[in-house]
Formats: sequence, structure tokens, C-alpha cells
Amino acid sequence: MDKLKELEKQYRNIPIPEKLDAVVEASLKKGRKKRAPKWLIGAAAAAAIFTASVNMSPAMAKALGDVPVLGNVVEVLTFVQYETDKDTYSAAIDVPKITGNSDEIRALNEKYAAEGKALYEQFQQDMKGMEQAAGGHLGVDSGYIVATDTEQLLSIGRYVVETVGSSSTVMHYDTIDKQKEIVLTLPSLFKDDQYIQVISDYLIKKMQEEMLTTNQEKIYWVKGGGMPEEELTDAFTAIRPDQNFYITADHKLVMVFDKYEVAPGYMGVVEFEIPTDLIKDLRMSDEYIK
Repeated sequence: MDKLKELEKQYRNIPIPEKLDAVVEASLKKGRKKRAPKWLIGAAAAAAIFTASVNMSPAMAKALGDVPVLGNVVEVLTFVQYETDKDTYSAAIDVPKITGNSDEIRALNEKYAAEGKALYEQFQQDMKGMEQAAGGHLGVDSGYIVATDTEQLLSIGRYVVETVGSSSTVMHYDTIDKQKEIVLTLPSLFKDDQYIQVISDYLIKKMQEEMLTTNQEKIYWVKGGGMPEEELTDAFTAIRPDQNFYITADHKLVMVFDKYEVAPGYMGVVEFEIPTDLIKDLRMSDEYIK
């Protein structure tokens, strides 16, 4: 009870940020034209005040963390956003934070925070350089998607789309065992490195088939798909040991390639689901891939 009284006292002493009403109203109107119910506006305002309070007061955050029922809520509400919208320059960077208390989860969150900050600082530096020169267009859009969220697994994909004339897209997935609070790596899923050759051979065959069956509407930089070999200066031959991947809700392994990594830009980020029968004997266990 004393802990809750202390929490209430700290909450009441925290100044409400200026223009909070405008922030709440903008959040409610975003992507919606209909008037929001009064109860929803009130709930959103309360959530916004609560979130701001947690971020502004380390003491309050600690107090919340010490209250068993609310401990996890604090971790979910901790986030970072960087935004710039100036003339022909724009940046929108959302940095996720994953709940959890293990060293691996903490390290992952520290990496997310560091990469988000570095991305924004690089944008500011590039924008300043362009302003001092002839100007131009510069854009950075970074955020995340949740590809899988089950009782056991969380697969989160973080993307970065940079636009300077043309655009480039980088997508990186992290898959987490929520129960053990560990980050899964591709090598950790297999007994040894035989998976590299087996998966690579399958992907090459799959790319060749898609090129031939779609009359090259789909194009991959791989030999045997109908493209002249002299045009294949950097043909795909094998995945990296730590190739980008995620695991679906039905426990299927999906390999992911960035824009331009194995195909022309119009193909975007490319994904291939790997048949489990192909790799079942190579798995460390059937706990994650089934």
C-alpha cells in the first residue's frame, strides 16, 4: 500500500507536457475520419499522460517496476521516436523495445536504441550537407513489424527505407523465444553448418523455377534462370551462415533477402519459406521448426 501511495504522489507531482491535448487528438485522428467516442478520447488521454509520466520520471518508472502487477506494462510503454519534416527532407524513425529481463533481451534493446540514434544522426548530418550544397531530396523511414507473436515465439522485423533519388530497403528480423527470453540465431537451429548448402541449393532451384514459369516477370540474380551469364556479375550462390530469417506462427523457417540482394529493385524484399522436410534431419531439435 505504501508503494502505491508513493506512486500516486510522484504521479501527481509530474508536470503534464505542453500541447498534450493536441498530441492526443492527432493520435486519435490519424488514419480515421469518424469522430472518436468520448470514452476512447478519455482513455487515450489517460494513456498519453501515463506514458509521458513514465518517460519523464525515472523515480516513477522504478516505482512501477516494483509493483508486480504493473511491472511489464512499463517495459511495453518505453519507446523512442525520431521525426523531422523540413522542406524536402523527412525522417520518421520508430525504435522498438522488447519486454524481458534477460541479458540477451537487454542487449537487443540496447542495439535497437543505438542503431536508431545512429540512423537519425546520420540523417541529420546528410541533410546538413545537402543544405550546404545544392539541396535535394532525402528521406528515411524506419520502423518495425511483428511477423510472429505466439505464446512461444516473437519475430520482429525492423526496416529501413532510405530515399535519395531512388530508394533502398533493408529488413532485419529477430526471433525470440519468449518463454526462455533468448534470441534465436540461424546456426543455433541446426546441428552443424550443412544447412547452408542444403538451403542454398533449394533456393537456387526455386529462383530458377520462378523465373522460367513466370516468363521472367520474376527475376533473380542466379544462373540457370534464363538470364545471360554476362549480365550476372554477382550471382547468388549461397546464403550466409547468419542469413536473415524468421519463424512463422506455424513453425516454418523463412529466409529473407534485402532489396537488391538477390534480385532487381522492383522485386523488393524477397522471402522464401523453406520446406521442413528438406531440413528436418539437420535441425538441432523440432522445438522451433516443425
